[in-house]
Amino acid sequence: MKKKKIPKFKDEDKEREFWAAHDSTDYIDWNNGEELIMPNLKPSLKTISLRVPQSLIDELKFLANKKDIPYQSLLKMFLVERVEKELKNLSKK
Repeated sequence: MKKKKIPKFKDEDKEREFWAAHDSTDYIDWNNGEELIMPNLKPSLKTISLRVPQSLIDELKFLANKKDIPYQSLLKMFLVERVEKELKNLSKK
């Protein structure tokens, strides 16, 4: 079956919208895919605003100081660990 041509996109947001609404198998033959290793690829980051009690920030800064890392990095580490744990628990059900 002939695959459709992938359109050109104005920006990443337009491309995300497109793929959210279209099935990639109409455009890509995944059976002919090749494994690709991209060691320098960095994940996209998004800045968020989060309201938390000052006491929690103070405790997080205290813990981060003991580990000699920035408190934002420690917060991200904690979030990753917890999300992984929750996803693992979901897969057990």
